[in-house]
Amino acid sequence: MAEPVVNRSRVRVDGKFFRRDAEKFYPKGIAYGPFAPDRAGETFASLEQTAGDFALIRELGANLVRVYHIPPRWLLDLAGAHDLLVMVDIPWDKHLVFLDDPARRDAARAAVRKAVSACAFHPAVFAFSVANEIPTDIVRWSGASRVANFVDELVLVAKRVDPDCLCTFTNYPPTEFLRPQSTDFVCFNVYLHQPKRFRNYLARLQMLADAKPLVLGEFGIDSIREGEPAKCEMLRWQIETTFRGGLAGAVVFSFTDDWHRGGRQVEDWQMGLTTVTREPKESFHVVQEMFRAAPHFPLLAAPKQGEGGPRIPKVSVVVASYNGERTLRTCLDALENLNYPDYEVVLVDDGSTDNTAQLVANFRWGETPGKPPGPKLRFIRHEKNRGLSVARNTGIRAALGEIIAFTDSDCRPDEDWLRYLVSDLLNSEFAAMGGHNLLPPDDSAVAAAVMVSPGGPAHVMLDDRHAEHIPGCNMSFYKWALDEVGGFDPIFTKAGDDVDICWRLQQAGMKIGFSPAAFVWHYRRSNIGAYLKQQRGYGEAEALLVRKHPEYFNSFGDSVWRGRIYSPAKFAVSLGAPIIYRGVFGSGMFQTLYAAQSAHTLMMFTTLEYHLLVTLPVCVLSVIFHYLLPVAVLVLLVPLMVCVAAGAQADVPKGSRRWWSGVLVGLLFFLQPLVRGWSRHIGRVRLRAQTGSVRETFDSLQLEQGYESLGEVQYWSQHRVERVDFVAAMLDQLNRQGWQHRSDIGWSEFDVEFYGNRWSTVQLVTAAEDHQRGRLLRCRLRANWSLQGKLAFWILFALELLVIGLFRESAKWLGVILASLPVFAYYLHRQKRHLQSLVVVFLDKLAEQRGLLRIPADFEEKKTDIPKQE
Repeated sequence: MAEPVVNRSRVRVDGKFFRRDAEKFYPKGIAYGPFAPDRAGETFASLEQTAGDFALIRELGANLVRVYHIPPRWLLDLAGAHDLLVMVDIPWDKHLVFLDDPARRDAARAAVRKAVSACAFHPAVFAFSVANEIPTDIVRWSGASRVANFVDELVLVAKRVDPDCLCTFTNYPPTEFLRPQSTDFVCFNVYLHQPKRFRNYLARLQMLADAKPLVLGEFGIDSIREGEPAKCEMLRWQIETTFRGGLAGAVVFSFTDDWHRGGRQVEDWQMGLTTVTREPKESFHVVQEMFRAAPHFPLLAAPKQGEGGPRIPKVSVVVASYNGERTLRTCLDALENLNYPDYEVVLVDDGSTDNTAQLVANFRWGETPGKPPGPKLRFIRHEKNRGLSVARNTGIRAALGEIIAFTDSDCRPDEDWLRYLVSDLLNSEFAAMGGHNLLPPDDSAVAAAVMVSPGGPAHVMLDDRHAEHIPGCNMSFYKWALDEVGGFDPIFTKAGDDVDICWRLQQAGMKIGFSPAAFVWHYRRSNIGAYLKQQRGYGEAEALLVRKHPEYFNSFGDSVWRGRIYSPAKFAVSLGAPIIYRGVFGSGMFQTLYAAQSAHTLMMFTTLEYHLLVTLPVCVLSVIFHYLLPVAVLVLLVPLMVCVAAGAQADVPKGSRRWWSGVLVGLLFFLQPLVRGWSRHIGRVRLRAQTGSVRETFDSLQLEQGYESLGEVQYWSQHRVERVDFVAAMLDQLNRQGWQHRSDIGWSEFDVEFYGNRWSTVQLVTAAEDHQRGRLLRCRLRANWSLQGKLAFWILFALELLVIGLFRESAKWLGVILASLPVFAYYLHRQKRHLQSLVVVFLDKLAEQRGLLRIPADFEEKKTDIPKQE
């Protein structure tokens, strides 16, 4: 009897991957069986046959076997002796409508309990799959949410027997919409034979897996239908694509053509890498070659013609730190041991007042005994704090790399972080690349609650590969891309620099990608005060972003994203059930879930604006008019209930969950919008004060010219100036003058919106008419009250009603009160007309610079001056 290997720890989840002892463990597996049962009903081969098979599997380069019945103890011992791990599929009657029958549910629970008990605590067990490919019609009959909940229940049954075991549910494309929450990793069987479809679907699965490891549970090719040469080619690119895509592991189906299923020997399929008699096929040697290379293939998948060897661009990792002593040592330890051959680290101390400089001076970088010299560390110190963007720009100027990667001093990058970032950059059209930032297992319970609270760093995805935003703690760029947009904007001293750089890159026509496997461990704020201080900084940054990029914000100053935000914080409750595309009669091979729209409006009740415009006035009125007291109570209860719901549904990691975690999350959901909103609005008020001189200069120009407001102006061009060029010149002039505006990004019915004062805005729409002798540019100006103007008007209207109620007996005061609203409305109208005139002045000066001639609005009556196009 073989002795099991007992000197190795069990495999555990480590971010997007697995770890065994101190090393990463990448499952490179092979499906084994099921075989025809013997006289005793055993569905495994004999001990002697299994020993020979395991020796051949180790020769293949595999480190894992997937079995489809409960393995006997001797098989686990034998696997351990061959340094193989076993992934156990637990069989039960999932092909029956099990949720309608309590006895069938009990039988499923008993099957899981029996399987885990038989294998519990054995060091050769990798994981248990509590179900494999539940039929689509069964899921449709019972309901997706009920089935997913039952899978979660089966995982809980397994964990009660063996708390440290890994559990998964092996899914497949027809039930892709099943999303159980309790599994340790995501596992899918995928059979796609076209490279592009295979690659795209793995990218989709990575988005579904989110922060969990993704394992390809089965993939393979039939030698009969495809032919052995085609099988070899497909397996070659499938294995490489799988590991390049950042999957944690993969299992090839199957080891041998000896295959028994459904009570009969399968003879019309040959999926094995060996024959029935265990003779290796040509595909065996291909998989052997690819398993030996996995998981790290050359960075560039297809080198360009003429390139002599594998391309390894130099990378500069820039860390900007301010008073980051608490976690800096952990960050530097991780950066010293990255699995990348050519990189440097540029640490910029932005005027820290803690012991950062002393810590770096005492840090023995690259002097680990028994290891070759590590990468170069360069330390740059600012004598005073100059802000995050300036510190990052300092790092860019000092960087020698072709690619510049950024992380923070409170982050610990995974050792393969750079390899995945660079590989995905080189094999794509992206100019920038980001990745996950995950909570470290050793972070505090408060930090875990902070992670699932609003306002944390999150990526925003336009699709499975294209990102709209990547957080600053995990982002990389080609250096030429940063140079092209001028680096980071120094006005962002605490935050917002990553949002600004992402928007500017996209405005310059570049694309941003996302690498699911390139993750960093990110330590969160460890107390409430630090978290709220961070949110104040974010609010100040949003005020700057609103002024610089108003087209990305709504009227309240909240950012509007086109993509989906991937955040551990659940911002809203879903309204209604999700919609699943199942195909005709539920027969679709790729059945997709379309999530119901979240009730983001519920979060409106937690905002500062809600409390100022609704809660405060209603509470004041309820003091005067007592019959409004129930309304005031309701107004106060709604935001509290929203925060309670957010705390109740918070997905705090199990190891960090405390009895008070949900309460803390609910409290942070209540406080965060108030603190961040107040900081944002105060910042916007201060910015308006700072830009007053610019506005005064423009006002004086208008007064000198004596312009009247116009709803439309027209400009004639004999050399046919392009309309888009005219608008682009307009935007350039506005940017150089520092005049706040919002331009169309493809969704607006105007070209430019001008913000000239706090009470009004002007929207400009242009059109071009081609005539025989030239081109006429028509500019229509639509003036509107700003949000502040509308709010001020209606607040005054509400106060007027309140005062009328209080002083209705006094005719003297009543007349004054009734006159105040029309006076203010007239003032708003004058402000609106005034801004319209300023815009006309601006357009006239721009047209003069571009050689355009101002034409009267009634030019149609003067056909002799400008003939129509024939």
